[in-house]
Amino acid sequence: MPNDPTVLIPHYLSDDARASLRTALADRLPGADLAVTATPPETDDRLPDAEIVATVRLPDDRLDRAERLRWVQSLSAGVDHFDADALESRDVALTNASGVHAEPIGEQVLGYMLVFERNIHKGIAQQHRGVWESYGGRELRDETVGIVGVGAIGARVAELASAFGMEVLGTKRTPETAPEAVDEAFGPDGLFEVLSRSDYVVVACPLTDQTRGLLGEEAFRTMPSTGVVVNVARGEIVDQDALTAALQQGRIRGAALDVFDEEPLPADSPLWDLSNAVLTPHMAGSTPHYWERCADLFADNYERYVAGDLDGMTNRVL
Repeated sequence: MPNDPTVLIPHYLSDDARASLRTALADRLPGADLAVTATPPETDDRLPDAEIVATVRLPDDRLDRAERLRWVQSLSAGVDHFDADALESRDVALTNASGVHAEPIGEQVLGYMLVFERNIHKGIAQQHRGVWESYGGRELRDETVGIVGVGAIGARVAELASAFGMEVLGTKRTPETAPEAVDEAFGPDGLFEVLSRSDYVVVACPLTDQTRGLLGEEAFRTMPSTGVVVNVARGEIVDQDALTAALQQGRIRGAALDVFDEEPLPADSPLWDLSNAVLTPHMAGSTPHYWERCADLFADNYERYVAGDLDGMTNRVL
């Protein structure tokens, strides 16, 4: 294994993101051979020599150019923008950035729950209308949150919810590995029990063939009428039409959505006009510390890669 593999940071990142990541990696890996490209032609020129690519996506036509590629570090937790079959057929390792988003998304989920529990969205709507009408609020303490997918993000949500005195339920492929903040953990087959007992349902699982459309009409009929859906994962995990109908018909209390089937959310979507829906533009993972955390993760994996310890790389998907 060479000691100085070429690392390519391609043009798919914004100029600010490229600069931040380059600076952070230069501090952590001063001897690394970093190539940063700002245009498609520059990326095409550097791809044939790149052994490592740190990016948010790598289209098939450019993957074909990467003759020496051995490792792709996804700079997002989701890897659905990568052709896993093509990478696997070429024996290219793929790692993701799971955990980098845990703190900001965990805080955003807590904010969503407080919005509904304290009726903050109602107050904001009244403010815009110039209306003074008294209303009450509730407390998160002793409420139940069900986390669908207790990974890095779900674990942080569990910690924050537990600190507020909430009961925490969760689903996980390996429930025995759930963190202490989860009061009861279930396998995937326990989803409907979690839904039936939860005041808040937080969707935090990855998008896969198994999770696409996971929460549909049956899920919303299983939830209590006081339940609120919070989706910070991928829009396709929740059947958006079924969710919209459940909100319109009052079968659940509300929804807080950061992700959607189609982004940007079309102007004619009925979700815009629902008073019981809180919508944000796929920004829950944003943080001024994002690229520093990506650099920490990448630097650790880089050292393992150079040492030949690919099995020990963090967040290895392939």
